[in-house]
Amino acid sequence: MRRKVTIVGAGNVGATTAHWLAQKGLADIVLVDIVEGVPQGKALDLMQALPVEKSDVSVIGANDYSDTSDSDIAVITAGFPRKPGMSRDDLVRMNAEIVGEATREIVRHSPACILIVVTNPLDAMCEVARRVSDFPRERVLGMAGVLDSARFSTFVAKELGVSVNNVHAFVLGGHGDQMVPLPRYSTVAGIPITELLDKATIDRLVDRTAKGGGEIVNLLKSGSAYYAPARSISEMVDSILNDKHQILPCAAYLQGEYGIRDLFVGVPCQLGAIGLEKIIEIKLTPEEQAALQKSAEAVEALVKSLPQEVSQKA
Repeated sequence: MRRKVTIVGAGNVGATTAHWLAQKGLADIVLVDIVEGVPQGKALDLMQALPVEKSDVSVIGANDYSDTSDSDIAVITAGFPRKPGMSRDDLVRMNAEIVGEATREIVRHSPACILIVVTNPLDAMCEVARRVSDFPRERVLGMAGVLDSARFSTFVAKELGVSVNNVHAFVLGGHGDQMVPLPRYSTVAGIPITELLDKATIDRLVDRTAKGGGEIVNLLKSGSAYYAPARSISEMVDSILNDKHQILPCAAYLQGEYGIRDLFVGVPCQLGAIGLEKIIEIKLTPEEQAALQKSAEAVEALVKSLPQEVSQKA
């Protein structure tokens, strides 16, 4: 019996995630969205591409959760983007309501699933999903670090003129301006980039990585990134469904690791069939630890702004 993945939100990120998962033949997919016809149309279009891919997975679209029962993984991408004039608190409140409702429905139909949260502000929305689902921390994860690391790898490879296959980038912390790229642990064919690039260049690449999403938004004028986020989601799904034990940077609920407690923060995570198998703690310099703590404080501020009602369980 094939595995099953539910994707909540049939926008660009959700639909492209379905595309990557179906192309790789990882699981049957249910694409859920409140807009009638959109998930059904995108699912049908994708299904008609699969004979060319020689993939036999099923992709269906739905406007409710009845077809999502017994999903192994549920990916939540639904939510509002931040628009001009919208405060951070407005975005948190609106998306907390969406993520909370999606989580309740997912838990009702798939109580044993693993949740992967993508909706922004990512770290706070992970906390919404954790509170509402009451799942153990192994089964609630956030996708951000895979994406941020991929962006950092892209910029390093372009700067050095090398294959991206040679680059392994390392990013910790919250998703956004408070992320903490770690040049000491970022390598090219095993060589730390600190030995290949000067500090000014590294600082420039780190800054571009932190602002990577905004750069794409400014270029598109309308909309935001979706190819790289969707591929990053599929990497996490692949590691979990195939019990690969890959170490990937993900938002995880920390319980004292890195000196941080009761917050979702991006750290190296080993992912397998149970979801989060292990958090990898690496030694940080005082400067790196301070940057990570500052990132955690930004996450904490977002969590404190969550509406009280999100603590109501499924």
